[in-house]
Amino acid sequence: MASRTRSVDPERRTFGFTGPVWVWDGPAAWHFVSLPPEVADEIEWRFGARAAGFGSIRVEVRVGADRWATSIFPDRARETYLLPLKKDVRRRNGLVEGSTVAVELTVC
Repeated sequence: MASRTRSVDPERRTFGFTGPVWVWDGPAAWHFVSLPPEVADEIEWRFGARAAGFGSIRVEVRVGADRWATSIFPDRARETYLLPLKKDVRRRNGLVEGSTVAVELTVC
């Protein structure tokens, strides 16, 4: 995530974006969506100082009619944050690896 000087709305906490669902290459079948670089950069710039363990940032998420609280996690290799997608949310919204998902994310 690149650090940049920018002028932003200081009240902005909600971000909308779309992205593909992908599966972590590991022993568990964790499904994620990567935040677009411009969203990740702004969140890092504005909220990175309040990151908790592992650099996580608390968020509330809406996908379709589903809303839940979770955290996004930095992925330095991809230079973005990762949003984990719960199995129940994926099932209710028909999301599988490769699906495009619309996300509304609010930093807590």
